[in-house]
Amino acid sequence: MASVVQFIKESYEEMTQKVTWPTWGELQNSAILVLVASAIISLVVLGMDKGSNYILDTFYKSIN
Repeated sequence: MASVVQFIKESYEEMTQKVTWPTWGELQNSAILVLVASAIISLVVLGMDKGSNYILDTFYKSIN
């Protein structure tokens, strides 16, 4: 039990004194970057989905 208490004390000390937290501006820039990257990735996935759907529809229509 003592090791758990020691771990919590050390974790608190590290989080309050040794960690360098980003500034508000850095957080905003990171959030915008994640938003833009997510939008681009979702558009790529959408394009792949629509493309494969078109190819499969064309293939199945050619069989009938």
